Amino acid sequence: MNVSNPTAPVIDKLAWIFILDQKVLMARSQNKDTFYIPGGKREAGESDAEALTREIQEELSVSIVPTSLKLVGTFQAQAHGQPSGVEVQMTCYSADYQGVLQPAAEIAEMAWFTYAQVQEVGPVDQIIFRWLHDRKLLAS
Repeated sequence: MNVSNPTAPVIDKLAWIFILDQKVLMARSQNKDTFYIPGGKREAGESDAEALTREIQEELSVSIVPTSLKLVGTFQAQAHGQPSGVEVQMTCYSADYQGVLQPAAEIAEMAWFTYAQVQEVGPVDQIIFRWLHDRKLLAS
C-alpha cells in the first residue's frame, strides 16, 4: 500500500542487482535520459523468478541462472516520471547469468555505476544505491 497516498497506485516491479568490482549494472531505455536497475513487471501468472528471467533475457540478452536467485530486498519510493504520489515498489534479486551482456529490445545502452552517480538515477534506485553503499557493496 502507498502510505503517503493510500488511493494512489503502486507500480510493482522486479529488478536484477548485478554487481561487479563494486559497480552495479544499469540500463537506459531508448529515448530516455535516466539509467535504471534492469528488470520489469510481471505478466499474468508469472512468478518473480519467471518474470525476472524473461525481462533480463529481453533487455540484456542473457539468461538468469534460476538456482542462483537470491532476494536482496524490497524498496519503495516515488515513481520516476510519474505524477506525485505514484510510487514504485521494487523487489530486487541478485543472480548469476549465462551468456554475453548486451543491450536488446528497448535498451539503448548499459553502464556500470558507483555510488558517485546516485544523483543520476531515479528515486527508488537512489534508495537501493544507498542501501548497497551502506553495506560496502557499491564503491563510493
